[in-house]
Amino acid sequence: MGTAKTPKPVKLFASIIFGGEESLHEVEEKLVPVIGKIQEKTATMPFSHTAYYEKEMGKNLDRCLILFEPLFQRETLPEIKLKTNETESFLLMDGKRTANIDPGYISLEHVVLATTKGFAHRVYLGQGIYADLTLIYQNGTFKPLEWTYPDYGGEEFISTFNGWRNYLKEMLKK
Repeated sequence: MGTAKTPKPVKLFASIIFGGEESLHEVEEKLVPVIGKIQEKTATMPFSHTAYYEKEMGKNLDRCLILFEPLFQRETLPEIKLKTNETESFLLMDGKRTANIDPGYISLEHVVLATTKGFAHRVYLGQGIYADLTLIYQNGTFKPLEWTYPDYGGEEFISTFNGWRNYLKEMLKK
């Protein structure tokens, strides 16, 4: 019989899709008091992998990834997703989102996104939130799965997550 153990803490990040630097700044102002200090932020990059958000948020959307400083316990992911949903709602303009915030975590073994949408590969966590296993760590790097969003499986994201995994690895040594 196995013994139940608490897993090692993780690094929390958020993917933010937005339609202007002002929207990004507002998201950051709202998330820092709720989640914690920002450790690192990627450069802004065009969000061009899908037109999914254009009807609601307009065209020429951008994205950045934000890594938060503190370590988190994995079981806090549903609570974090609910808080990011509240932030999206707070920033509505004329009933439409100005930003899409997708939180997730990086562990030594994988990258997980939080979502409100169930699917065959998504595990229900509670509070209406599912875990989407997005990348797995194998042979020295993160690797995409057959359902991984194309941008998350791309070289730029994988490089970012590998670097952020190194931060986590160093923090866990302390």
